[in-house]
Amino acid sequence: MENGLIETEILPREKLQQCGATALSNEELIALILGSGTRESSVFELSRHVSDYLSSATSIPTVENLRHIRGLGTVKATQILACLELSSRYILTSRAVSVIAPEDLLSRLAGLKFEQQEHFVVVTLNSANYVINVHDVTSGLVNQAPIAPREAFAKAIEDRAVSVVLAHNHPSGSTEPSEQDFAITRLLCAAGKVLQIPVIDHIIVGRGGYTSMCRLDPDMFEKGVRHANIDTLAV
Repeated sequence: MENGLIETEILPREKLQQCGATALSNEELIALILGSGTRESSVFELSRHVSDYLSSATSIPTVENLRHIRGLGTVKATQILACLELSSRYILTSRAVSVIAPEDLLSRLAGLKFEQQEHFVVVTLNSANYVINVHDVTSGLVNQAPIAPREAFAKAIEDRAVSVVLAHNHPSGSTEPSEQDFAITRLLCAAGKVLQIPVIDHIIVGRGGYTSMCRLDPDMFEKGVRHANIDTLAV
């Protein structure tokens, strides 16, 4: 029984070494960060509580927020927050990422789901589909972030981008595109065609996940650039 418990506790670390971090569940990743449990909860039980809290959070938590989780003290709360902050500084900023599917941008866009107002983001890409930059172009009301083509493509021109991916959040949590979302996407796709900076996807982010508008309606996007970019984004 004791050997079995030890094997269970080190399984996430072994899995990471053998299969990589992407093979681990959220609970397993949090268990590795926490390192150990408490007298009241095992590390796996505690990680489940933390995962449940983070999944339903509507804003970036504070130490005090996390301490309301049973068994999570100040030290472990600060460990969680430190990891979240490092992700924001390194993964969500200027690190080179090759975009071959919408999922490749989710780490860069994850912070949008916590925003209480709607933000419109333009991700600029080079000829190899690597991210040049992620620009928060505009923010607006709870359910509207007005965007004009000149605003959307100004940074793309400045970055000398070959193509762009658009993204915005729905503070309501839903990721279903509205009629306005379809209308602005058609307008920006048309502008991109004129500027020869095609829009290859428009991603909507919410607390419930994300939606790729290219997957919903690939014909809305420029057919003339249906090479590696749009084929893989539309899978």
